[in-house]
Amino acid sequence: MLKSKHVNWLFAFLFVTLIILDLNTTLPPVAYIIAFACYVVIQAYGSAVLAAEFFVPVKWKGPKDSNEIALTFDDGPVPGSTESILQILKTYNTSAAFFCIGKKVEENQSLVRHIHDSGHLVCNHSYSHKFTFDLQSSASIFHELENTDRAIKAAIGMTPVFFRPPYGVTNPMVASAITRGKYITIGWSIRSLDTAIRNRKKIIRRITRSLKGGDVILLHDHGFTTLEILPALIEHIRSVGLKIVRIDDLLKEKAYA
Repeated sequence: MLKSKHVNWLFAFLFVTLIILDLNTTLPPVAYIIAFACYVVIQAYGSAVLAAEFFVPVKWKGPKDSNEIALTFDDGPVPGSTESILQILKTYNTSAAFFCIGKKVEENQSLVRHIHDSGHLVCNHSYSHKFTFDLQSSASIFHELENTDRAIKAAIGMTPVFFRPPYGVTNPMVASAITRGKYITIGWSIRSLDTAIRNRKKIIRRITRSLKGGDVILLHDHGFTTLEILPALIEHIRSVGLKIVRIDDLLKEKAYA
């Protein structure tokens, strides 16, 4: 996979080469424009696609030869919805990971304790989850992650190590904060789009059409149809011989400091 530092060195060499050629042969301006456009496209792809591991190492899938998969829920806790999800998971004796927003954790500490006491993971998903999260300075991003850690520790007495960037977006500032905090960045291999797709059959089909061992499924506490499809999804996973485990067990990583 391409890494940010390798791309930077490659394009630095390319631009130096272009300048040298330009001094000797007078290159057309379009040569610089094309080179710069290619650089921007690669950077944008690396920022938007978490599994590309462009700026930071990412755990987004378990072992290929595994018969285990993991369920993850983002953007909670959401009073009402989260409790319903927990009840479904309890009914099916299934564990999951909840990537929680720090501000919501502070507002719903008893619900976060309920998640933890039910045997599920509570993980860091930033404090604000604002749209401009990744445009902040590295120090501001790190401050958000610290505040979320404190809120989670106040609720369950444990500090999370797993972090999932809001919207799955990374860049040098986000990567710097992750490295500074020694977090394990968690991605996904299947994105359900349960906050956008309202048709239950389409969501189930999207998740299960290529489902295999090692997959990490991204769902949301507040998904439009998450509650409606979750029982059927769990039943389908089991019917094809796969086992649902917590993501720390799937990845063989320690979830708390």
